[in-house]
Amino acid sequence: MIEFKNVSKKYDSGTEALKNVNLRIERGEFVFIVGASGSGKSTFLKTIMREEVPTSGTIMINNYDLTKMTNKEIPYYRRTLGIVFQDFRLIPNMSVYDNVAFAMRVTGESEREIKKRVPYVLSLVGLKQKADSMPNEISGGEQQRVALARALVNNANTIIADEPTGNIDPEMSYEIVDLLNHINANGTTVIMVTHEHDLVKKFNHRIVVIDHGQIVSDTAAGSVLNYQTETGYKPVETPSAEPVSDFSDATNDSVVTAPEPVTENSTISQVYTIPVTVKKVSGEAAPVVEPVGSPLSEASQPTAEQKARSYTTINGIDYSKYFEDIDDILGKGGPTE
Repeated sequence: MIEFKNVSKKYDSGTEALKNVNLRIERGEFVFIVGASGSGKSTFLKTIMREEVPTSGTIMINNYDLTKMTNKEIPYYRRTLGIVFQDFRLIPNMSVYDNVAFAMRVTGESEREIKKRVPYVLSLVGLKQKADSMPNEISGGEQQRVALARALVNNANTIIADEPTGNIDPEMSYEIVDLLNHINANGTTVIMVTHEHDLVKKFNHRIVVIDHGQIVSDTAAGSVLNYQTETGYKPVETPSAEPVSDFSDATNDSVVTAPEPVTENSTISQVYTIPVTVKKVSGEAAPVVEPVGSPLSEASQPTAEQKARSYTTINGIDYSKYFEDIDDILGKGGPTE
């Protein structure tokens, strides 16, 4: 779980990069962070990675209070994260295998475990046959998949992807986000910063918009967003009676609404060869989502309990009630929530 409470960050230069940010991301969510250059996205990620400390407020991630963390705790905290950068950051004189294995070696993992884990993770990203290749012998998309494998190899429960598709072609960009999507489907939290509207609309996940250091919109709260090439995502103050929910490519804009909830029979597509199925809890009705600007009929009005449900859970559903043994999938790499 990631929770920002009244977080502000002001640099010595006087720049106020974050202003009273309040945000909660539940374990297992996939969240796109969007915003113009200079909006505060980079500072937001740096505070998550504990490269920056907020001027005020508190940040709780994976049972760590980042505002009170000691220097000795930082390496252990970061082992709960997997970081994927735009520029790959591979070690040029190491093979694909050794680049991934390096992340395990620096944590003191045994060679026996490395030899078992690294080929497995490379197979997940489709690079098992490239294990002996050097970074300059593979494509940009393949290099980014190596970076993703490196982020996964220590069983991180949270993936932070900072513009991971910025240096690769559109087709490979889709494949990278699709991999992140599959990884997320098995319980890993994914936070991805991106400028690519086409990817955001293709993968219908929660969208958080940062502007001038503030969260100005969040589809998890039922916000409707309007996308324009010149201005990016902006909240729609007065949505129409029938908002466009499929990211349609209108001539002037695209409108994005909150994602539809997972149904009781939805099966999560897997990449870890461990089946995970969303199950309805006995005697509990599935959450009801009221379309923005289009009230439900009286007969189908949600109950008080359903109204009380928060969109801060995954797609409006409290996955802790539906997942069975989720910690057996990815939660062994560090402190759990």
